[in-house]
Amino acid sequence: MINDMSLQRESEVNRVTKETNVKVRFGLDGTGICNISTGVAFLDHMLHQLSSHGLFDLEVIATGDTHIDDHHTNEDVGIAIGQALSQSLGDRKGINRFGHFVAPLDEALVQVSLDCSGRPHLSYGLKIPAQRIGTYDTELVKEFFVAVINNSGLTLHLRQLDGTNSHHIVEACFKAFARALRMATELDERRGDVIPSSKGVLEQAGRNN
Repeated sequence: MINDMSLQRESEVNRVTKETNVKVRFGLDGTGICNISTGVAFLDHMLHQLSSHGLFDLEVIATGDTHIDDHHTNEDVGIAIGQALSQSLGDRKGINRFGHFVAPLDEALVQVSLDCSGRPHLSYGLKIPAQRIGTYDTELVKEFFVAVINNSGLTLHLRQLDGTNSHHIVEACFKAFARALRMATELDERRGDVIPSSKGVLEQAGRNN
């Protein structure tokens, strides 16, 4: 990553609570450089998918109370990534704003549509058969995306079109999310330095745009 973040669509977030310590560096215009260590192995694997398929430069270093369970670390990593994404987007001038992708992984097929609207909303349609993937509680998939969208101002729709293998379903979801987010956050040459809203503003405070 380039150090002068004022000139780049990059950000750094440090979130420290009594339960976790999370550091995130996020670069929108990257090449998929990735350094992930959260203490939650399956979450690490999914964040690698986000970086690789979104071509985001992503560093996530987290420690937390995983001796209890993975909930706090999973949630706080999502919060920090959401905050970093929002900061990297800035006022969201010139971006495509909307993104959509359908990702297959063997028998699984997941559709993601999103809008960098500034209005957090999650429509979650995954039906994951297993309660756990390895040691990872699959309920935490939804909690991760709730944390991301609430702190990034995304409108996000996740739809499972097919799938029976839990690992495949979740991984297809993260891959589709990565590609849709890449599409939405890339710069639109035709739009130039203009905010992509008929209202002329995209904010994160629940405004109508």
